[in-house]
Amino acid sequence: MSEALSAADISRALTRISHEILEKNHGSSTITLLGIPTRGAHLAMRIAKIMGEIEGVQIPVGMLDITLYRDDLRLRPPRTIMPTTIPPIGIEGRELILIDDVLYSGRTIRAALDALGEVGRPKTVQLAVLVDRGHRELPIRADYVGKNLPTSREQSVSVHLTEIDGVDEVLIEGVEK
Repeated sequence: MSEALSAADISRALTRISHEILEKNHGSSTITLLGIPTRGAHLAMRIAKIMGEIEGVQIPVGMLDITLYRDDLRLRPPRTIMPTTIPPIGIEGRELILIDDVLYSGRTIRAALDALGEVGRPKTVQLAVLVDRGHRELPIRADYVGKNLPTSREQSVSVHLTEIDGVDEVLIEGVEK
């Protein structure tokens, strides 16, 4: 097991992602953030806070549960369905930024896009991830990436966040390649 990102690295990556989102979208006036539970939701809250401090406004942020839209439901043990929370301003016609911790096969993001169909139609959908580890199975890419971590399929990437795990770190576990 090796540490790929420290707490300071995560903080810098989230600050950079926040600036990139604001720059690409010409400010925050049309942006809504939706985090994918569990860790993506906490990352979305952090990014919203950073963007709010930069812009001097409150950034609309919510959470999008994708559990029922996953294509591997029958292959995994049952998990608790988290609430989907959409900010009062909604997502209609907004620049929607989906936020997740790790981008791997792309299947989680495909499920998120399916789930979005139930809650509204944003103007655009962009993707921000803390870690992109490659190995895509679907044609999905992130618009904003904290860190690209080339890994083998035998390795796993674990994101730990203070809100859940008591520490901020990203670990690579498994066979070194």
